[in-house]
Amino acid sequence: MFRNDSINIVPLLNNYKSNNKGIMQKEGIKQGFHKRNKYNKNYDFPQLIIANLELERYVHKNQYGDLSIDFFDSNAVKALNKALLFYFSKLSYWDIPQGSLCPPIPSRADYIHNVADLIGDKPNNTKIKCIDIGVGSNCIFPIIGAIEYGWEFVGSETNNDSITNARKIVEMNENLRNKIEIRHQEDSFSIFRGIIKQGEYFELSICNPPFHNSNEEAKQASRRKESNLKHIKISKPNLNFNGQDNELWCKGGELSFIKYMIEESQLYRNNVNWFTTLVSNQDNLPKLIRVLKDFSVKEHKIIPMEHGNKKTRILAWRY
Repeated sequence: MFRNDSINIVPLLNNYKSNNKGIMQKEGIKQGFHKRNKYNKNYDFPQLIIANLELERYVHKNQYGDLSIDFFDSNAVKALNKALLFYFSKLSYWDIPQGSLCPPIPSRADYIHNVADLIGDKPNNTKIKCIDIGVGSNCIFPIIGAIEYGWEFVGSETNNDSITNARKIVEMNENLRNKIEIRHQEDSFSIFRGIIKQGEYFELSICNPPFHNSNEEAKQASRRKESNLKHIKISKPNLNFNGQDNELWCKGGELSFIKYMIEESQLYRNNVNWFTTLVSNQDNLPKLIRVLKDFSVKEHKIIPMEHGNKKTRILAWRY
């Protein structure tokens, strides 16, 4: 929580510009992040404000005397994301519609770095093409993959508004054009079908699947999470940046979605080298591994990721 006293950021910025040191949060490496993750250190807010001046109004001293933002404020989180992408990825434009999923960029970057390790070193002139299932309006996986590794991406999406926004992000950034293509998934019951064209080959497929079984379940989970973090009972969750329905839930939840992804993946075994997806619920892993064995995959791997108190993992398989 925050004190009521906001800070005057201008002297901090002047100091940063004059001696290139600035006033930062306490030095430190965030535990658990990949060694190549640019977001694995505490945020240098004066530097980030220079990258995105919109962030200035949201930066305060927290109860420990460090510069921070209110992470329950959707506008503050979006301003921080913009600053991170402007500074580290050299974007000139990024935005998302009200109510769209505002991704935790450091953990999304970790996914990309971990699957880069999965495919291993390639010759410098090798073209790596990836497919992002459910790219969303934020286009975050293709942005990080294209900027960090020069990969080319196809992003699939069912929501028309998300498609329009993701395409705008690509078009507005010269360093993303010709690297990312957004395709409309017209059949909400299909994953690869209708997106992968005949003869196309992808080194990787990546996915952050919808987790919950229903809209009400998603709202209940949001209330519990916010209540636990704020130590007060929340009756109405803050959904300003928690995501659209198709980003948060599907019938059967995460387990059902990934099971169907595995089933459909066998039809595209010659089009994709490694299929991968996030698995948030560890209890789903044994069931998913049984499904993989049922479809006789050649190899599967579980890549653990731990960011602070949050533990998740990537499930990868190939035929």
